[in-house]
Amino acid sequence: DPDSGDNGLLLYSLVNNQMNEFDIDENTGQIFTVSVAGKVETINLEVQATDQGIRKLTAQTTVTVTIDSSSSNNIVTVVLNQKINVVERNIPEVKRLLEDKLTWKIYVIDVHTNEFERKARSSTDVTYMKIIAFDEENQEVPAEDLKRKLREQNSDIEMELEKIFATSVTAAIEEPPAESATPELIATIVLSVLLACTLAVFLAYIVLTIKRKSLIKKQAEIVEGIDNPCAADKNGSLKGLGKPQCTND
Repeated sequence: DPDSGDNGLLLYSLVNNQMNEFDIDENTGQIFTVSVAGKVETINLEVQATDQGIRKLTAQTTVTVTIDSSSSNNIVTVVLNQKINVVERNIPEVKRLLEDKLTWKIYVIDVHTNEFERKARSSTDVTYMKIIAFDEENQEVPAEDLKRKLREQNSDIEMELEKIFATSVTAAIEEPPAESATPELIATIVLSVLLACTLAVFLAYIVLTIKRKSLIKKQAEIVEGIDNPCAADKNGSLKGLGKPQCTND
């Protein structure tokens, strides 16, 4: 606005923004996300600029935002020990701080408390902020690289956040929980163990049966030798038991 004074001072706002998916910095007009995680769609935002003259003049335009899911693997969640409404008010400053410390373009994808309290806008003193980074070639920065740099700059980031929020702030990286075993996987493991145990018992039974038959055979041969001391061995000699003489009746 070329006007001077209050007539040239513009404030920006979103018109009919009832879904709380986006917000706007009223002084700069910068639009940022509040909650669009998991959505794939195109949204038209009506943006209004209003001067601050005695007879306020306004102008409107449409901003088209396309949301896709291609970046889901590179989203990193930063946990702040601040209320969600406080974090939302300061997102532009937090975004600028992260861009300055990480030297990448940062986008805030989502801001929430937890899955159970998101709709209730809980006052819990823990807020989760999902971010994604793009390098100078406008390529997504891998999540592990983003986490590494956040850890390296953690002390400086927390010091600057303290200035923004006017209180002590901790910024931690949320790591996804280890995936729990599915019922199907548990059933497969149990069945595999049972099958292995059954096979082991069956093999043990076979081995014991063979040994038992072998032992019975040997005992039978010994008994046969005792009952018939005149029996000849395979070389034609008698299986004599000593001095007794064999006679044929």
